[in-house]
Amino acid sequence: MQISDQMFHELIGARVSSPARVAGALSERKHRAELAPDGVLFVVAADHPARGALAAGREPLAMADRRDLLRRLATALGNPRVDGVLASADILEDLAFFGLLDDRLAIGTMNRGGLAGARWGMDDRMTAYDAAHVEELGLDGGKVLLRLDDEDPRTAATIEACARAVTELADRRLMAMIEPLAYTKDAGGMPVNDNRPESLIRAVAVASGLGASSAHTWLKVPSGERVADVMGASTCPAVVLGGAVSSDQAAALAAWESALSHPHCRGLVIGRSLLYPSVGDVEAGVAAAAKLVDAKARAL
Repeated sequence: MQISDQMFHELIGARVSSPARVAGALSERKHRAELAPDGVLFVVAADHPARGALAAGREPLAMADRRDLLRRLATALGNPRVDGVLASADILEDLAFFGLLDDRLAIGTMNRGGLAGARWGMDDRMTAYDAAHVEELGLDGGKVLLRLDDEDPRTAATIEACARAVTELADRRLMAMIEPLAYTKDAGGMPVNDNRPESLIRAVAVASGLGASSAHTWLKVPSGERVADVMGASTCPAVVLGGAVSSDQAAALAAWESALSHPHCRGLVIGRSLLYPSVGDVEAGVAAAAKLVDAKARAL
């Protein structure tokens, strides 16, 4: 589906004069009956802008052009294997207004307060969806980013907030997608990823135990070194995240395929790596990833 000038202008006009149309498009969309009918998920992530993370590859403002981002998402959703989108309210509402989320999953991002590049980023407050609105608007689940830095006391409040969100989603029998990542500080005191397998294994163990129930918890984990051990730290189903845009798309696909071979791994949640590929186009990248998810579904 192409987003024409007329469609885009209609959206802007509705936001000015008929905001109820924008809000209603999401809750009134046609919903799918099951979360993962064939046992696997392929979701496109676009929750980065709400955290001020606009870079993709070498372009510091790649995701800043909203119409271009929506165009790329529309292209991705043109592949029937794509189950849905993970994003903040503004993006999900835009897509629903265009009818692009009918029969697709809409997963709402929750804690976006730990802005990219901020020194206080470990204090990652709930500034997007909460569980009550995830339910009220008919979303299929909520996602939290659990960043753990043992040397930063602001991490504690984030853990507590994420745990509360998991409990509130589980009470409503809605998916709680947790993205557990380990962090440390660089020489300048800025937070940076700690991708050591032992650190990620610990982060997964912590994430798995959050909240009053893990029955509806899914984990979103990197596809790096010792990924089987990382996934093996929990019995919760896991999906693979894409991370930064890779200059070697073939290597990225191979890493995702390797992760999908683990029994706990039940799909992909990929964002910039597919929406802003270093080589090729969005349609081709999504098609290649879709083949991996199809293969996983057949293997179940």
